Amino acid sequence: MDRFRTRLALLGSAAALTAVQLTGAQSAAAADYQWVALGDSYTAGVIRAAGDTFEVPRDGCERTDRSYPQVIDRDLGGLLDLTNVSCGAATIENITDTSQSPIGRHLPPISEDPDYPFPAVPPQSEAVSAGTDVITVGVGGNTLGFADLLTKCMEVGGESNGQGTPCKDALGSGIQARLDKVSTEYDRMLAVLHERAPKAKILAVGYPTIVPDDASKCAFGDLTKFGTTTQGDLAWLRTDVLEPLNKAIEKSTGTQETASFVDLYASSQNHSVCDDAKWVEGFLTLPDQLSFVHPNARGHRNAADHVTEAILNAISPS
Repeated sequence: MDRFRTRLALLGSAAALTAVQLTGAQSAAAADYQWVALGDSYTAGVIRAAGDTFEVPRDGCERTDRSYPQVIDRDLGGLLDLTNVSCGAATIENITDTSQSPIGRHLPPISEDPDYPFPAVPPQSEAVSAGTDVITVGVGGNTLGFADLLTKCMEVGGESNGQGTPCKDALGSGIQARLDKVSTEYDRMLAVLHERAPKAKILAVGYPTIVPDDASKCAFGDLTKFGTTTQGDLAWLRTDVLEPLNKAIEKSTGTQETASFVDLYASSQNHSVCDDAKWVEGFLTLPDQLSFVHPNARGHRNAADHVTEAILNAISPS
């Protein structure tokens, strides 16, 4: 109920803001804000639990109709003109200046995508221009190599029969270098976005809670959670990988005057992969959908609430 009232309040604010703008002498120009959504699969949606892909023909980026950019676009009606170029598996460099070859749902030997291979898509920053008013960007996990970490942790956890911290033991010494890479590339990305859109407010969207504070909630071997990843490694992933990733992104926003951080972590604390009311799916969503630890529609709804508030603050008169 609280989240419902929050959404109503946010939508009411949007309606009021639009009404004020429509009374001005330049209402036609002021009522339409240009918003560009950039990011990886946590923005695009990708999995079936986050809705259906809606682009025809498909480009392989797997944007879904219940991902948070599309939810906000529906919620705020004509207030924003959305360009959504987020793409599953995107790295920070794919935002900044490197083209990407989308994979769609082609993950052999697990799944084959009949439309694969897909043509390369340009760097997402090319969708940004001097006329852009708001940029949202959610990226960093693929630059960190989070998917590879998840795969490795499940593999070595199975070999250890669920004991100890084999993933931390194998990969822990290299995590700081990965985080440093994220920070360096994120700083550069923000500078490039600001250069392309000097008047735009940049909203850097963080990652939600994925691993619970109590890793014992995550039953060993359960593929709707983290499979054969050990509880010790899950605790390590939370405290030494995921939480520092959000902190690195938040710190980078402090280097750019026009950027701010949108925190999704605190609001999703009790909705991890291993909670009953989960907002992030595990490796599988029953009965047979590969989800590989991505937000479902409820997770995107929560993201939409927080990003909406940040957008309204960004475009409201100071």
